[in-house]
Amino acid sequence: MTAPAGRGLVLVVEDEAAIADLIVRYLKRDGFGAHVESSGEGALAAVRRLRPVAVVLDIGLSGMDGVEVCRTMRSAGDWTPVLFVTARDDEVDRLVGLELGADDYVTKPFSPRELAARVRTVLRRAAGPPAEVLAIGAVRVDVAQRKVWASGTEVSLTSTEFDLLTELARQPGRVFERGQLLSAVWGYEASAGTRTVDVHIAQLRAKLGDSSPIRTVRGVGYAAS
Repeated sequence: MTAPAGRGLVLVVEDEAAIADLIVRYLKRDGFGAHVESSGEGALAAVRRLRPVAVVLDIGLSGMDGVEVCRTMRSAGDWTPVLFVTARDDEVDRLVGLELGADDYVTKPFSPRELAARVRTVLRRAAGPPAEVLAIGAVRVDVAQRKVWASGTEVSLTSTEFDLLTELARQPGRVFERGQLLSAVWGYEASAGTRTVDVHIAQLRAKLGDSSPIRTVRGVGYAAS
């Protein structure tokens, strides 16, 4: 384990040593500390013991895979930001559709510089915004506390889902193109694919249920009203 640097400790869960070393090197360049685990069981123990600021989690682990690690964390009420590493885009679509609670993902082969940038983006979203409360329909968003209520019932969202909802709710009625949401919420251009936005919108609607204010504008994007 490297000592926690100024930006905090990132847990890297990867069973290929060469890839893990590369990720750690770039995280350290960005001012993060890093700890590596090669198994799902080790990852869960490290999350409890080290309280990392984020987890870079390979899906294809032997034994307990990354899917089960993330599911176990979320079931225990641990919403530490998780960034999946996977070999297939369609696999991520399926996983996110299962509402596992990942905040972002990269596909192999990936740029370690981009991965480090995505970790920064996820943490920036979770850093604590200024006081602000938004209300749209039956949904209320407390930006400062990063809490959401739908028809009076609190709803648990990932940091990505929260920021996506907040972006829409801050400008009710405005129609956002998918690329605009990708840039505003994820912090990078549409190279990751606008399908990412569609999947997270589907998650949000499922969690908000009948209270969801999000509507699809065919051929354009999404709006909240």
